[in-house]
Parts: sequence; structure tokens; C-alpha cells
Amino acid sequence: MLMHYAYLTELFLLANRVMVGLPTAESREMILRTLLCKEKVEGLDFKELATMTEGYSGSDLKNLCVTAAYRPVRELIQQERQKDMEKKQKDEEGQSSRDDSAPKEETKEERVITLRPLNMEDMRQAKNQVSASFASEGSVMSELEQWNNIYGEGGSRKKQQLSYFL
Repeated sequence: MLMHYAYLTELFLLANRVMVGLPTAESREMILRTLLCKEKVEGLDFKELATMTEGYSGSDLKNLCVTAAYRPVRELIQQERQKDMEKKQKDEEGQSSRDDSAPKEETKEERVITLRPLNMEDMRQAKNQVSASFASEGSVMSELEQWNNIYGEGGSRKKQQLSYFL
């Protein structure tokens, strides 16, 4: 019984395959705006980003945004490491204050961490790291389009009436 159900499910899925192409420039712009809507951004030109990302899928755009969002975080981590190294160096050289209470007060202070907003340079650098995962001009794409024309929703199956009574 379970095998029969799995077979029917597989047939159903095969019968309902729909080819989804790559997003247009307008769609990429909307996807980027949606992905970055909760981020602090400064000077992002979404139209330019959409043009730069020709051939990117929605998943590629998400990876691009995540990669770009990590740049300010990495910079902050580098700054904190640099501060810690400088502090250690001062402590080792004996140039730190002679008053023992000062470092205790400093450690009790709360640090306010603020990330800088994302900018176009972040997106450009991320684009150098994240490329399109699918070549729309490649042979694989033409094979998929051919399959879609024969078996898919946009294909010849729609043109013919299938009948069980041949």
C-alpha cells in the first residue's frame, strides 16, 4: 500500500513540474529590496545592483546579501582584535596605569557595538565572492527548456488532449 502511494505521488510530481526562469532586472531589484529591508543601508543603488547581478537566481541574490552583510561584522571583529592586541602590548610593556582599580572599572563598562550600514562597496566585494550558480546561456539551460517544451507546463502536453480511450 505504501509503495503504491509513493508511486502515485511520484507520478503526480512528474505531471506538475513547472520551469521557473531566472528573475528579470525588475524582479532582482525587488528581491534585493526584500532581502535587505531590515538591514541598515547607506547609498545602495538597487537598480545598479539589479544590473550587476544579471544571471543570478533568487538563491544567489540571498547568498550575495549574506556575504555583503558579513563585511561590517568582520571589520568590527578586526577592530576589536586590534584593540585587544594593543591593550595586551601596553600591559606587557608596563605602560598601563599603576592604579589597579582603573582596569576593573573599564571591564565593568558596557561596550556599545554598532555596525556600520551596508554600502555599495560591500555589495561589489560580495559580488566578487558570490557568482551566479547557473549559466543561462549554457547547454544545460537549453536542455531544460527543451524538456519543458516537451514535458513541462509550457510544453506540448498542453497542446494535446490526452485520452485513456485510444
